[in-house]
Formats: sequence, C-alpha cells, structure tokens
Amino acid sequence: MSMEATIRERLQAAFDPREMQVINDSASHAGHAGDDGSGESHWKVAIRAEAFAGKGRVERHRMVHTALGDVMDRIHALSLDLDD
Repeated sequence: MSMEATIRERLQAAFDPREMQVINDSASHAGHAGDDGSGESHWKVAIRAEAFAGKGRVERHRMVHTALGDVMDRIHALSLDLDD
C-alpha cells in the first residue's frame, strides 16, 4: 500500500471526516534536508471533522499524530490544516 493510501486509510478510520485532502509535497523538497529520496517524505493534510470540535490546535495535531502511529516515523514534514 502506498504511503498516501495508508495516511488516508488511518485518518478516515480515526476521524470520519466530511472533507479530507492528502497532498504529497515531497517533489517540492527534493534535494533539501529531510528528503530521503523516497518521494514520500513531505505531506500536506487538510481535514474537516466533528472529532476536532472543542479541541485546540495542539490537541488536534496530537490526535492526527496518534492516528498515524508508526507512519510518523517515515514522514519528515507534515503540514496540517484541521477544523471541525
């Protein structure tokens, strides 16, 4: 399974979002620090989900990191846009 598919699957299962975008931004960082050559090191994720209602920014980010679990070990940069 691709990294994108894994990210989508885990976030879908954890948050049942109304909207979700998962964008591989690794090509924009080729040759920069953190580029491991895999083409799957830098990601942008936007989620709109009720699960984030009443939660602060840091707590929302922690929720996503927890949902991704061991995948976080293979991601150098993760940009998050999270809203309820």
